[in-house]
Amino acid sequence: MKHLLLGTRTGLHVSDLVLGTALLGRAAGYGPDPDTAARIVRDYLDAGGNAIDTSDAYLAGESERTVGACIRDRRDDVVLISKYGRTPRSQPGPAASGAARKVMVQSVEASLRRLGTDRIDVYLLHLDDGIAPVDELARGFDDLVRAGKIVHGGVSNMPAWRAAAITATADARGWSPIAALQVEYSLLERTAERELLPMARALGLGVLGYSPLASGVLTAKYRAGERGRATERPATVFHADDGRSTQILDAVVAVAAELAAPPGQVAIAWSIAQGVFPIIGPRTPEQLADNLAAAALALSPSQLVRLDASSRTLPGYPHEQLARHRAAHTATA
Repeated sequence: MKHLLLGTRTGLHVSDLVLGTALLGRAAGYGPDPDTAARIVRDYLDAGGNAIDTSDAYLAGESERTVGACIRDRRDDVVLISKYGRTPRSQPGPAASGAARKVMVQSVEASLRRLGTDRIDVYLLHLDDGIAPVDELARGFDDLVRAGKIVHGGVSNMPAWRAAAITATADARGWSPIAALQVEYSLLERTAERELLPMARALGLGVLGYSPLASGVLTAKYRAGERGRATERPATVFHADDGRSTQILDAVVAVAAELAAPPGQVAIAWSIAQGVFPIIGPRTPEQLADNLAAAALALSPSQLVRLDASSRTLPGYPHEQLARHRAAHTATA
């Protein structure tokens, strides 16, 4: 795997595939047992991966405990990413949920205990509540950095204007910079390209893309009648399906046939080619090995064009209006 800088606001070198751990445990009755989970983490690190993504909400905290146990002897080699804002509790009270600074502080302390570590390298707001003021969030992250609880702060599942506002607030006040953005991103879900990805590029945020296989849809396994996250845990599947999934999957399968590679590897390689760090979520060592091979898969320019054409998301207003205006202006110039 290659190791690239996570945006331009950190000196972190992160492997181009991030290990996701939303299903790394048995709390939901679907993930691997402890020995298999440990092997997945070990195989990932041995293959050159160094970034592991978790959250206090994953498997009611079991994911963090599993990750902490698996990396205890290799902690300094790992870029540890975790999140707050959804909570591990099934019925949290009003003061224990959301994005507020109080929730941030109590959540990071609980995560540190579960992870068995003294700091989290990248700590993200998991789900924006749209209520907490951006200066409260920016100052909260800065306080945690100064206290040594986290190294970098960031956001996930947040509108572009809010993400830009918290980033600008931290910059203007000389607080620790907001460093990373996590979004859903795949050939089947590209709406982040309208506002979020251009914002991230302009501000230098590192972008982590979850669900690069669209919950397994882009592996083509459901066409073969196999089961997976989309069938076993449909409530956790958030990617949009606007009726184009068949043509997108047809394009992925065609390119995969040309490369003699599995469709899932093509989908992950496409995400890497977009400058995003895909978060893979294998449940078995075999799935991990298959995912890791995507880092070495080279898509040709013509293949990238075909995949883009099959899955392109319309930019919407005001981008389409501005494009028409500019085209007309150019034509008459």
